[in-house]
Amino acid sequence: MIGFFRDNAAEIGALTLEHCTLVGLSLLIASAIGVPLGILITRRRDLAGRVINGANICMTIPSIALFGLMLPVLAVFGHGLGKVPAVAALVLYSQLPIIRNTYVAIRNVPPAVVDAGRGMGMGTMQLLREVEIPLAAPVILAGLRTAAVMNIGIAAIAAYIGAGGLGVYIQQGIDRVYDEMILCGALCVSLLAIGVDGAMALLERIMTPKGLRVERRVKGS
Repeated sequence: MIGFFRDNAAEIGALTLEHCTLVGLSLLIASAIGVPLGILITRRRDLAGRVINGANICMTIPSIALFGLMLPVLAVFGHGLGKVPAVAALVLYSQLPIIRNTYVAIRNVPPAVVDAGRGMGMGTMQLLREVEIPLAAPVILAGLRTAAVMNIGIAAIAAYIGAGGLGVYIQQGIDRVYDEMILCGALCVSLLAIGVDGAMALLERIMTPKGLRVERRVKGS
């Protein structure tokens, strides 16, 4: 096993970079869609149930089935296989944790704080930018963290549609009945997920306002 890592270090590094690119790009696109959508449905609560249910339906479709469903659609544009359907699927899977956490976080900002902001003459956008989003940031980040860790696992399956990444080792290892290759792919995906989860947990802690951290400690004691 150690010998496999040593002999294939350069390729493992390239596949890890490819895997991170798939997950990072999809998370960036998903955040650009999901966070504004989550904020929007706090203002249009008649849409909240429909939007969250729609994201929930996307989440329930098995990944390999979703790749298959997108194949004929994206094939029209010449991208039936490869990285494009993989990124599109990861964006869809990310929507539920991002939209739901954004919605819940903004809705749970204490009304007294919002009223105080209004009392200071803040408009809707200023209130959102300077009060609601900073207070909601830790919960929104928790949604991004969930989406990132989940997508690292799903991206491994995307190797079956030619998207590359660490799933290539798992796929080829199974085809060739090569245990070391399978274990290397699985271990790298697991370590990547653990590392990203830890890094985002740290970021979540840093982004939590000091007052909220003190409040949580008081409640926990």
